[in-house]
Amino acid sequence: MNVLSVLDLAVSRGGQPVLEGVNFTLQSGRALVLRGPNGIGKTTLLRTLAGLQPALQGSISAPPDSMAYAAHADGLKATLTVTENLRFWASIYGTGDVIPVLRAMNLDALAGRAAMSLSAGQKRRLGLARLLVTGRPFWVLDEPTVSLDAASVALFAAAVRKHLAAGGAALMATHIDLGIDEAEILDLGPFKARTPEAGGIVGGFDEAFT
Repeated sequence: MNVLSVLDLAVSRGGQPVLEGVNFTLQSGRALVLRGPNGIGKTTLLRTLAGLQPALQGSISAPPDSMAYAAHADGLKATLTVTENLRFWASIYGTGDVIPVLRAMNLDALAGRAAMSLSAGQKRRLGLARLLVTGRPFWVLDEPTVSLDAASVALFAAAVRKHLAAGGAALMATHIDLGIDEAEILDLGPFKARTPEAGGIVGGFDEAFT
């Protein structure tokens, strides 16, 4: 079953088209990894798919409330403990016990510590752990392994494989080979937008970008 269908999609950054003619589908139990040089538009594409900015043209089809998006910000509440952060998100999404999630991301020993006191890598693990409490089948991930050491990357990869095995799906922008057999590669190079002089799309949306 398709969890995402993208047809003739064009996206822009700062009003300038960066990708056009993007077409792909993603099915349950599969992962798709976006590849391409810095600046080609991986983050812009993911933001558009997540509904954070409008597309210039084309269509995006996904089941309602199926997507969980994790970007560069970890989305943590600094004064809450690790457990309290996960319980907060579990309450938002109406999911259950956070203890298995703590174990899955090796956060047991940090359960009572405030998020503000965590290292960059620990914050990243906690930020990614939020995905596991959303209960949503489709994960959209922008450079998820930033700040993670090799052991933490392996934990994350194991979490993704388990998610896929349960019928979930993942779309990721990452330069790291996570060793996930279910993953396919999508090179964004062929979708780089042409200049207006060459017949490309003229952008009309100037989004705030951080």
